[in-house]
Amino acid sequence: MIQKLTTKFIETRKPNPVKREDYRDTVVPGLVLRVNKSGTKTFSFHKRINGKMARLTIGHFGPFSLNDARERVRQVLYEIETGRFEDRTGIEVETKRTLGDVIPDYIEKHAKVHNRDWKRKEALLAKFTTLHGKRIDEIKRADVVKACDVITKSAPVSANRALAHLKHLMSWCVESGIVDASPIAGMKPRAKEQPRERVLLDGELSALWAACDDEGYPFGDCMKLLILSGQRRAEVAEMRWSELDLEKRLWTLPSKRAKNGKQHAVPITDAMFEVLRKTPRFFNSDYVFTTTGKSPVSGFGRLKDRLDKALPEGTEPWIIHDLRRTMSTNMAMLGVPQPVTEALLNHKTGVVSGVAAIYNVYSYTDEKREALGAWSQHVMKLVRSKNDATKTEIAQASG
Repeated sequence: MIQKLTTKFIETRKPNPVKREDYRDTVVPGLVLRVNKSGTKTFSFHKRINGKMARLTIGHFGPFSLNDARERVRQVLYEIETGRFEDRTGIEVETKRTLGDVIPDYIEKHAKVHNRDWKRKEALLAKFTTLHGKRIDEIKRADVVKACDVITKSAPVSANRALAHLKHLMSWCVESGIVDASPIAGMKPRAKEQPRERVLLDGELSALWAACDDEGYPFGDCMKLLILSGQRRAEVAEMRWSELDLEKRLWTLPSKRAKNGKQHAVPITDAMFEVLRKTPRFFNSDYVFTTTGKSPVSGFGRLKDRLDKALPEGTEPWIIHDLRRTMSTNMAMLGVPQPVTEALLNHKTGVVSGVAAIYNVYSYTDEKREALGAWSQHVMKLVRSKNDATKTEIAQASG
């Protein structure tokens, strides 16, 4: 707020326990008194220098009188306007970071430490392009609402996820002392979401398998295991050879890679084994699906575009995550008990909890193997039927 600063005003000004407050002097333009929540009172000078808004710390009230602060500001102003301002003036330059500056710091210090899917978080935060150049402490709720509305036009669900990540980033900024308060605390999602119900039909599933055959390694084979195992995309794409016991036909997903943080045992069916048996191994690489040997496959958006073109015309929109729902739905029709399906999908509701979880890491192992075997047989039956139909069409065409 704008205020003619006086010594009496400064001495009697009490701190706001909720937030720090800035008072801009009307006598010397640029001079600002900051009263922190702790009661500390600091003089600073705000001015755009070399195209960037900077905050120049002058000193604390007490050691510095109001007259001292004004004189120092006049000195700095003269140095700036005559082009002789240098760091050797002894005045600390504290340039406030923009959102674009803070995001990499947040990803490195927090997301990579606490989130397995930090790359997704980074990608969603990148959607706030209109805010990246704005100072983090100057972002208003209205700014975020406007940015979210732009994202919502093309991707409503992504807008909600992006907002959730931005709210968490702002909370982290508060905890880190970067800002005093989050401008979007309590802000509700901008788009109304409808629960997904998409389940791929038998014909669509067999067509997808054929498209994966054409795609080959690594993406085609990775997608086949997604279909057969019902596990999450990142968990399959980042599969390691060290997690596989092909002799015991068991894939053990470690807790650090599982979304719910629980170690998960996935039986390897004959159909899954056949895919893995033909998979090439990169020298000195533990990744099953990789193009470099140094990192797992990525770029599923482009893969999805290719698969969509290969599917029959008129196929309803679908996403890769729908494969899990497709398996779950079909297992119900195959008579698989719901607790077994939940355990196979590694949902929190389907995992043994408490003390029992410690002694029962491989919960429902036999039941899961039988259920996954039934699902694999169903998929391969669809694949064989499509292949037979294709051979018949070719024979009829040639005859």
